Amino acid sequence: MDYQEIIDRIYREVQPLTAQGKVADYIPALSSVDRNNLGISVHHIKGEKYGVGQVNIPFSIQSISKVFSFTLAYEAVGEAIWERLGKEPSGTAFNSLVQIEYEHGIPRNPFINAGALVVADIILSNYRYPWREFLDFVRNISNDDTINSNEEVARSEKETGHRNAALAHLMYGFKNIKNPVEEVLDFYFMQCAIEMCAESLSRSFLFLANHGVVPYSGEALLSLSQAKRLNALMLMAGLYNESGDFAYKVGLPGKSGVGGGIVAVFPKNLSICVWSPAINEYGNSVAGIEALKRFTSYTEMSVF
Repeated sequence: MDYQEIIDRIYREVQPLTAQGKVADYIPALSSVDRNNLGISVHHIKGEKYGVGQVNIPFSIQSISKVFSFTLAYEAVGEAIWERLGKEPSGTAFNSLVQIEYEHGIPRNPFINAGALVVADIILSNYRYPWREFLDFVRNISNDDTINSNEEVARSEKETGHRNAALAHLMYGFKNIKNPVEEVLDFYFMQCAIEMCAESLSRSFLFLANHGVVPYSGEALLSLSQAKRLNALMLMAGLYNESGDFAYKVGLPGKSGVGGGIVAVFPKNLSICVWSPAINEYGNSVAGIEALKRFTSYTEMSVF
């Protein structure tokens, strides 16, 4: 299959959609990103890679980072992680306080904000140098030592992240946050502010397309069963309140971020990242969703 020809075609077809939606200006440090950017990067587990457009421009990965933090926490505590997290779609907004109150401090899944805060807390409790080890982990799986967190973006999120602070304090009250709330929030904001390009993001998700094993190094990050479960979680809850529609239209496990990135995997084959900064009302890239919809249609690759 000529992946380059396919993504070149998709790039031309969805380019006009970069004019739709809006950049995530509720995080002030992201408001100046050029909405005309569009990049598509594909990595195959056998080593081939393909790209078109702005695949080497770093951008704020935001909630895509939740896949990395969950993987690190899952490595540390195994199945005990489900004592503090659920495995179900949320059914409410990704930053809902009502659901956490109703369900006594146990988040529905790791990808809503409350769940990611619990995951951050688990990392803080189980790693000696939590931030350094997290950043090293992301650099390792993406094979990119230049990756870092943008402190201006993290500071901007902290200044405006009152709902996240409320979630963390509420879960602390339910004893599902163990570390000082400020430390948990600082870690969470720093992880969301990590900057990566589409090429590095696509490469970093290869382990989820390869049964939990990094193809180019042979390192097993997760067991086959754990990788299957993480992919299932992405399929059910990876795109905020648009996850069901994404599964219906695209048919791949994926994770999005309000920085305009979406990464998806086709198990036993490949990973793909699309970046287009303008997002819809659900926080997902308008052009990105359409690009992935066309990719699975043109290649006839989906999990269904």
